[in-house]
Amino acid sequence: MPIRTASARWSGNLTEGTGTIKTGKGGLSGNYSFASRFEEGEGTNPEELIGAAHAGCFSMAFSKGLADAGFTPTSVETTAKVHLDKTDAGMTVTRIDLETTGDVPGIDDGTFQKIAVGAKENCPISRLLSPGAEISLNATLA
Repeated sequence: MPIRTASARWSGNLTEGTGTIKTGKGGLSGNYSFASRFEEGEGTNPEELIGAAHAGCFSMAFSKGLADAGFTPTSVETTAKVHLDKTDAGMTVTRIDLETTGDVPGIDDGTFQKIAVGAKENCPISRLLSPGAEISLNATLA
């Protein structure tokens, strides 16, 4: 399997500096700052990028799980809400709330939920993050 890369550049001090983040193949790039990370400023931040990675990984894993069970999804849309909180150890990602909606013809809600939970537990990004952060799931069948 290929090794994936991303890079970041920061200039200046923590509160007044600015930076850029980009993926190795150039698919994503963005500016970030203290304000975009810890306040409501313009730009992106590492937590949004973690959320995007988690939402993308989960959506693919869920789609695969559905197909493996004989259900071809029309679409799977996922949002990851990443909670960055101050703890005794410092700023920490404490929780990620996955909210997904699947348009899956012919599936019942019980089967849909079971496959969604399996995807949450087994996508590589969930496995990476779950030892340190609580991961919740709200799955809705469209």
